[in-house]
Amino acid sequence: VQLVESGGGLVQVGGSLRLSCAASGTTFSINAMGWYRQAPGKQRELVATITGGGGTTTYADFVKGRFTISRDNAKNTMDLQMSSLKPEDTAVYYCMVNFWMGGGLFGSWGQGTQVTVSP
Repeated sequence: VQLVESGGGLVQVGGSLRLSCAASGTTFSINAMGWYRQAPGKQRELVATITGGGGTTTYADFVKGRFTISRDNAKNTMDLQMSSLKPEDTAVYYCMVNFWMGGGLFGSWGQGTQVTVSP
């Protein structure tokens, strides 16, 4: 499974951005999906996840109420709507999926998209 993120950019504090992740390849095998982020000098951290059917979502405490994760299995895409952005949201955001192959569960990552929130 290959992933390509888009939608990053520069935004002012309090603004909004919508990130998208497009999957290709053996997309029928995709299970859960998620967004992670990594700020300079920090470890990569989980932002939000969504189950295969899209029925269950989870969020890190620091984005609850501000970010919304969604997916469209017909289009093999996943989005992250980000609102009320803060300078500390500045990071490279990565799309990640779990997919089944040969009876095992594997992970695949996108290349990342930069989000910069200016004060």
